[in-house]
Amino acid sequence: MADRRPHVIFITTDQQRGDALSINGADPLATPNLDFLAASGTNFTRAYAEVPSCIGARRTMLSGMRPFNHGMVGFYGGVGWALDHSLPAELSRAGYQTQLVGKLHMYPRRKRYGFDNMVWADSQRDNNDYAEWLADNGATSLEMGLAHGVSTNGWVGRPSHLDERFSHTTWCVNEALRFIGQRDPDAPFFLWVSFVDPHPPLTPPLVYWERYESIDLPEPYVGDWAPRLDTPPPGLNPDASVMRLREDDLHRCRAGYYGLVNHVDDQVSRLLKGFRESGLLDDAFVLFTSDHGEMLGDHNLFRKTWPYEASIRVPFLARAPEWMDCTAERTIERPVGLQDVMPTILDAAGVPIPESVDGASVLPFMRGDSPAWRDYLHGEHTACYEPDQGNQWVTDGREKLIWYTQTGEEQFFDLDADPLEMHNALNDASERVDKWRRRLIDELAARPEGFVSDGRLVAGQHELRPEQLQPATNQVSA
Repeated sequence: MADRRPHVIFITTDQQRGDALSINGADPLATPNLDFLAASGTNFTRAYAEVPSCIGARRTMLSGMRPFNHGMVGFYGGVGWALDHSLPAELSRAGYQTQLVGKLHMYPRRKRYGFDNMVWADSQRDNNDYAEWLADNGATSLEMGLAHGVSTNGWVGRPSHLDERFSHTTWCVNEALRFIGQRDPDAPFFLWVSFVDPHPPLTPPLVYWERYESIDLPEPYVGDWAPRLDTPPPGLNPDASVMRLREDDLHRCRAGYYGLVNHVDDQVSRLLKGFRESGLLDDAFVLFTSDHGEMLGDHNLFRKTWPYEASIRVPFLARAPEWMDCTAERTIERPVGLQDVMPTILDAAGVPIPESVDGASVLPFMRGDSPAWRDYLHGEHTACYEPDQGNQWVTDGREKLIWYTQTGEEQFFDLDADPLEMHNALNDASERVDKWRRRLIDELAARPEGFVSDGRLVAGQHELRPEQLQPATNQVSA
């Protein structure tokens, strides 16, 4: 029916790699519920975070805009944001009840950015709703969620000190299910359930820790171009981003990460079961993705912001109600980005897509159509861990060119032949490299940094902070 509007359940994880799903090749990681979501809907297997760190990626999802256009091309905390149109604001104006549960990672804190209501917790600590809930349930302080002492950006893995029922992931689903009884029964809803996991600390509940710590796990992939590192001496920085871990430390790191993903998967099952039993799931459009990935030791690298598949590729799964005439069990290999989240959800809800949006709706793919689509995605990140780490990249999911803005180093990967990026094929495919370099030059030619001069890439230019970029003008009301 043309006037029938679905509920929307938007589920995101933090720092989940695109291959961290069983259906996308992760073995022995168990994700049966997310796999079912993919199999009963559409699995977009070449989805990317255009700026692979938390704040920029979430701006992209909220605005449908490319990173340069929304003003966050790197990681800069504490920066306020003005925008004309946000995803929750557009839905709210169209009559949707909009609710956030979990992480937003916007500034200033508790600004609603168009949400009618938020149950907010960007982390397992500080003055947020999760920490206060822990305190109400016997925690001794607002830091209790991190009383294990493990870094929130590090590689150390160990079981959580908290019982599973007190995890941030379980709390998010508790609050999402509570929303069922609090919602306006006469309005469609938009519910964003935003998990912190599997972002470090790599401290899953004990049952998930034991499941993966006790079995063999895949070794990292280390390409012939990667930094060659000896086994580290004692005293390695727990937050380091370039390193080779000892075998036992690496196993615990990966066990913690796998355990967190598995825990999220089980709680997604609980979430969808609750909406199914309430009779709401049959009328719900469900979209699942993550803000970026995690290197997890691949190529001797950790964390995000890197331009490699483990960091930039994300899961992207969508499932529509039967009455929306979408085909199940579809796999799409066209390049999709987080900029496509907002237009897809607005399209599903029958809400006009603002002209400020750069992305496009993937709904036609879900209906079995063959829409006109972009040939590639452009992504970027300013220097974060090291001053020479700033990078630009272009990919269609089959080939990828990377350019490091400060050093001028280039890398080219034939992802069809070399999906693990084991070999830099820059000198093996000059014609293809030239095509991709021209695309990157076209993307950057008008940029204020001066990355392009006389039709050539120019390394060593000053990277711009958010306040130096052109912001959107009108503030979405809080």
